[in-house]
Amino acid sequence: MKDKLFVISLGGSLIVPDQIDSDFLKNFKKLIDSFIKKGCKFVIISGGGKTCRNYVQAARNVLKLSDDDCDWLGIHSTRLNAHLLRTIFYKNASPKIVTHPLEKFEFKGQILIAAGWKPGFSTDFDAVILAKKLKAKKIINLSNIDYAYDKDPRKHKDAKPIMEASWKEFRKILPKKWSPASNSPFDPVASAEAEKSKLEVVIMNGKNLENLKNYLLDKDFIGTKIT
Repeated sequence: MKDKLFVISLGGSLIVPDQIDSDFLKNFKKLIDSFIKKGCKFVIISGGGKTCRNYVQAARNVLKLSDDDCDWLGIHSTRLNAHLLRTIFYKNASPKIVTHPLEKFEFKGQILIAAGWKPGFSTDFDAVILAKKLKAKKIINLSNIDYAYDKDPRKHKDAKPIMEASWKEFRKILPKKWSPASNSPFDPVASAEAEKSKLEVVIMNGKNLENLKNYLLDKDFIGTKIT
């Protein structure tokens, strides 16, 4: 295991797929704790999940929302989930959740929990900024998909999984701009920043924690690697 600092963008679909998934969180904590004992440190950025979608839909049932309104509901959903994570990891986590990745912060303990920043910026972008600040080399994007695809597999039966890609190749399949409703495997703005910073990003299914363990141990894994 070469690296000792890992940045994990933890998709909200894993934390709150419908209801809060306590079983997943319990097993995720066990895995992270086992690597902390090996001397590793983690930055974990929380997504919003079903909590975000429920709040956005409830508001839309009442009135028409602007992109900023949608974004703020999503941001506060990520912050609520981040508080859940900080509570779960309280023995090893920094007491303060990072919600502004460009401001100074203290990384106390072995785990730093972060959440959404402000409208126009995704948690993918936050992950890239934090990786740059802390000089991490890799970002692990955990969601509910095994791979990124060359096109949306829900709409195209001939969509092919991407095993490995350069940033130049990967960015060709992304939209030019990011929006709260976009469904890209990694935010295009964050991707451009990751390419500049020469970061490695891996997209994998977070439900398969044994697979995540393999990646952390530099073993073969199932997922998309972008460099």
